Amino acid sequence: MNGIDGSDRHIKTEEAPPPSLLAIVLDTNPHAWAHLSSTLPISAALANILVFINAHLASGNGNEVAVIASHSHKTTFLYPTPARPQPKSRHGTANGLVEMNGSGNDPETHMAESPNKYRPFAVVENAILRNFAKLLNETSEGHVQATPTTLIGGALSLALTHINKQTILHAPTAASAESTSLAALADSENAHVDRVPLTSRILIVSVSGDLANQYIPVMNSIFAAQRKRIPIDILKLAGDTVLLQQASDATGGVYMKPERPEGLLQYLMMAFLPDVTARASLVVPSAGGVDFRAACFCHRNVVDIGFVCSVCLSIFCNPDLPDDLCLTCGSYLSLRSAVTNPPALIPRKKKKKKKLGTDSATPGANTPVGSGTPMHP
Repeated sequence: MNGIDGSDRHIKTEEAPPPSLLAIVLDTNPHAWAHLSSTLPISAALANILVFINAHLASGNGNEVAVIASHSHKTTFLYPTPARPQPKSRHGTANGLVEMNGSGNDPETHMAESPNKYRPFAVVENAILRNFAKLLNETSEGHVQATPTTLIGGALSLALTHINKQTILHAPTAASAESTSLAALADSENAHVDRVPLTSRILIVSVSGDLANQYIPVMNSIFAAQRKRIPIDILKLAGDTVLLQQASDATGGVYMKPERPEGLLQYLMMAFLPDVTARASLVVPSAGGVDFRAACFCHRNVVDIGFVCSVCLSIFCNPDLPDDLCLTCGSYLSLRSAVTNPPALIPRKKKKKKKLGTDSATPGANTPVGSGTPMHP
């Protein structure tokens, strides 16, 4: 019909910003939050982050969010929650009852269906709070005493994996696009689906200071994000980590270390709410004065000359390592022999001086070789 009346309504599309995916890596290290509890308790920080997530979802209908907890002994998704398969009977549910939308006495359903809150906001908040409480219940005293740091490298890997999966769903590759088109043609002969590209970014809310044991996985994640052009934003509430500052600078993200952590919501709304598309028209805060000097892995001191592991490239300021093993990867290093018996240097060849010889034109004259003018004594 459009071809008959000459209209082009099917060609005109609404110009809108592309959907944005925000992957939040929340550092839930119990040791670090215990030191920060007097200024900003973790409950207040989580409430501010939920408001920030609602603002991000309200900025566009196609915006998505993912929240990953970086804990002391594990990393897990707070949102979205992986669906657990449940056995169903012939009538639709496990107990033989037909499942209805919004039915049942489940308190989670009533919370998500509350008329006083926008339903997508309630669903996200309910899932994050439920999974966060579950994570705290699964944390024992042994987990807290085992290590004082957090698994930020695993959380970054989960964030990059989720972003890659969602990017393929929005703009599939050649292999997945072929299967998608075949499925669409099976439903309708003239079916056509427009794929909208997805802009993604990662926000790390960090409170831990020492991430030396996570150097290798964090650097691998930084290189992967840099290759995929995914900016990594850093909000440093406590501690001092040069590694995260370098990650933000290498990927073109925003780095902020507020002097007053209790103003968390204001920093989130003003500095981290604009996505990659909006930042092209804004002046965003930068890391400024990034320290690219190398720090040793044994004492965290900045060194000018150090010893580097040939396997994992870890830097040490002192060759006296326990059992001559690398503190990062456990490889054998013979650093003591390198200090006591340095490699022999090849002596530099001396330049030969030109000797005074006899010129062929005037025999007996004391002239340099090749000179046409005789030199008289």
